[in-house]
Amino acid sequence: MPPSLQSGVRVTWLSIGVNLVLMVAKFAIGILGRSQALVADALHTLSDFVTDFAVLFGLRLTARPADADHAYGHGKYAALVTLLIGTALALVGFKAGSAALHTIFDSLRGEPLAAPSPVAFWATLVSIAVKEWLYWATVRVGRRTGSAVLIANAWHHRSDAFTSIATAIGIGAAAFLGNEWRILDPIAALLVCAFLLKLGYDTIRKEIGHLTDRGMSPSVETEILELARALPGVASPHNLRTRRVGDTVVIDLHIRVAPTMTVQTSHALATTLETSLQTRFGSDTIANIHIEPLKELSTFNKELSTFK
Repeated sequence: MPPSLQSGVRVTWLSIGVNLVLMVAKFAIGILGRSQALVADALHTLSDFVTDFAVLFGLRLTARPADADHAYGHGKYAALVTLLIGTALALVGFKAGSAALHTIFDSLRGEPLAAPSPVAFWATLVSIAVKEWLYWATVRVGRRTGSAVLIANAWHHRSDAFTSIATAIGIGAAAFLGNEWRILDPIAALLVCAFLLKLGYDTIRKEIGHLTDRGMSPSVETEILELARALPGVASPHNLRTRRVGDTVVIDLHIRVAPTMTVQTSHALATTLETSLQTRFGSDTIANIHIEPLKELSTFNKELSTFK
């Protein structure tokens, strides 16, 4: 197992253990302490717990080398796993949000609300600290290894910390400020769910783009063209196509060279450009450079003078 994969697996198993403890504690305290907001927060932690196993699955699949059936590697499994994470977030947000809305409407019709226990408030503060620590532990490994799956999972942890802040405010007001503030507990639960829905939607939209070979941003594509133009001997970079296969960037690019240039020299030029792109976007970047001759040598000299 590669060292980068080992570190990713270790931090994900750490996440599984922490989320299991938090999930059980939040459910128990939320139910016994009469806090709908804390139960909603527990559902968020449950989604963290489930998707941690999806992350382990994705890490092992994406680490497989390219083979006859997957010439570009297995990187799209990372996008698939991240898509499942986003879907889990959205489903949890919708389910818990519906329950919170029902409670709010019942309260507006005059049904009394039970006051949440102060223990639920203190449990939420502990959850905020633990989940923020888990975010930093995971994101450091994700950035060091270049793993989009780990970075997405880290933000999943941070989203739990952020939503727990709203949960703490709602529970604290409902528990300590009197009967008229009790409605803030289900309102806090609703805010948590709205955050989950937004985060889930953004994740789903991004990963569907990766799975459907959406190109990289215009600014990145402009940078690629500028890298090509900066090499002496290259003119008119065009027909640029980009996509991602997991964390791997794939670049297809046509360039024009002087018609008198030898095959050996043009090959060396293409190799230099590939190396430049790999330096910028990662050593596993796949760059396919197509060489075309300019029809007129004078046209080539004119184009080169434009970039001097």
